[in-house]
Amino acid sequence: MDQLVMEALFNGYREEKIRAAINLSKLTSKERHQFVEKGVIAPLVSMLNSQDYDAIEAALTALLSLAFGSERNKISIAKSGAIPSLIEILQSQNESLIELVLATLLILSSCSKNKLAIASSGAIQLLLQIINYEDRYISTQAKLDAIAILRSLSITHQITPLIVSAGAASHLLRLIYGGDKSSDLVEKATELLQAIVSSSEIGLFEVVEEGGIRVLVEAVEEGSQLCREHAVGVLLLMCERCGEKYRGMILREGPMPGLLQLSMTGTRRAKNMARALLLLLRDYSKPGQRKERTKINVVLEKLMEEIDAEEEKIVNGNALRPIEELIAKLNR
Repeated sequence: MDQLVMEALFNGYREEKIRAAINLSKLTSKERHQFVEKGVIAPLVSMLNSQDYDAIEAALTALLSLAFGSERNKISIAKSGAIPSLIEILQSQNESLIELVLATLLILSSCSKNKLAIASSGAIQLLLQIINYEDRYISTQAKLDAIAILRSLSITHQITPLIVSAGAASHLLRLIYGGDKSSDLVEKATELLQAIVSSSEIGLFEVVEEGGIRVLVEAVEEGSQLCREHAVGVLLLMCERCGEKYRGMILREGPMPGLLQLSMTGTRRAKNMARALLLLLRDYSKPGQRKERTKINVVLEKLMEEIDAEEEKIVNGNALRPIEELIAKLNR
């Protein structure tokens, strides 16, 4: 069978190549490794360059199967010249092929030795465009995979500047602002945004320049638990890195109610970050002016004391009402 499959892929007619590629996706891990050793990747990459939809789909499925669970195969596929072909297909308008390409790139990008090759192929700009496509042929899953690929690439320090320079802040903020704050898509977008700005001062600056503070404050108020955690993480980072510059800008967006609620009902990490940010905002004063205990500071201090004193009760839901009343005072 091995010889027949290899013969079909290298020298067979169209139908024989497609059938052989489909058979490859049904093999065990050991069998896939044996076929890779025999050079099966090269003819599959050649099939990617055809104009035949069925051939491309069969080849993508086979390559996806070969890459799954094997670092060696991931490297071999990338070295075979598959990445430029995948990027070319990514620019098509075929939803099924786009999803297969994204799934393949996601697996390939999980290998550290492939990250730079993918990042330098032009993939970053295309991935950022995909996450904001409104065309019906781009599915939510495709957008999730595009974000996941960018997140995987961002782990490599040299690649983060490439992601930032491609306009990641603008693309991600547009998605967060226009999307359902409780959705997986917005949650993953805020996670990626936090990862980028955590290692890029330029990225953090661009978030502010793109009006990101308001978007993040809204995410803290309306997002899922993890979305709120990532959003408050970015706001806290702003204050920690350049408090005098950003704290006033954050306060002007009215973040207190959302932060106070998050300090009570968020994840453990979100609670800690929300409280840290509240303390930084409480201590804010304009440069050159003496700090004053404003009404909001008094209420905030009282509330934080109550949160600390009644934490056990809050966990059990017994102290929520009085704290909500104090939150209401911040809006008066």
